[in-house]
Amino acid sequence: MFGLEDKVILVTGGNRGIGAAIVERLTMLGAKVAYTYRSEPGPTAALVMRADVTDPAAMAAAIAHVEENLGAIYGVVLNAGITKDNLFPNISVEDWYTVIDTNLNGVYNTLRPIVPQLYARGSGALVFISSIVGEQGNIGQANYAAAKAAVIGLAKTLGLEGARYGVRANVVAPGFTSTDMVKAIPDKVKERILTKIPLHRFAEPAEIAWAT
Repeated sequence: MFGLEDKVILVTGGNRGIGAAIVERLTMLGAKVAYTYRSEPGPTAALVMRADVTDPAAMAAAIAHVEENLGAIYGVVLNAGITKDNLFPNISVEDWYTVIDTNLNGVYNTLRPIVPQLYARGSGALVFISSIVGEQGNIGQANYAAAKAAVIGLAKTLGLEGARYGVRANVVAPGFTSTDMVKAIPDKVKERILTKIPLHRFAEPAEIAWAT
């Protein structure tokens, strides 16, 4: 029904949270899904690979492995991300660069080996998982907000560049969602966040998965 039957789709960070929900949804829709993870694997998929998005060589090898085993990649969901929250004066140099390296450079490392191939084939789809934080900012998340805002800018640029090759680029920017990241937020902070959400609840990962 959605035209994804037998399409090969790579999801980064597909082992838990929103990523796992995306993997499950795409598999249900008939896609051949491969996903990467860094710590522990998650849902069943056509191909599950341990690979760190901050390592360019590892991501190039993972993409080659997908194409060798499943066929030409049609779509990429750029989901892998981390947080290292603190007020800006208290963000260490290490935490700043760690978040940028995963949430922004990890996107580049994933796309660099595959985008030329998508352009050569004349079709494909890129889905960038950003965040509402990248649009409106959030106290204690300067590093995360900066990376997610940059992802939006990258997606807009690749949308313009890729159009001539038949390759689409779109952004999904979720609000606060019931993942491990949000569950780790102190209860008092969660209560304050909920007062600003019209439905007075956090989104569920499966709801975000439908948007991809």
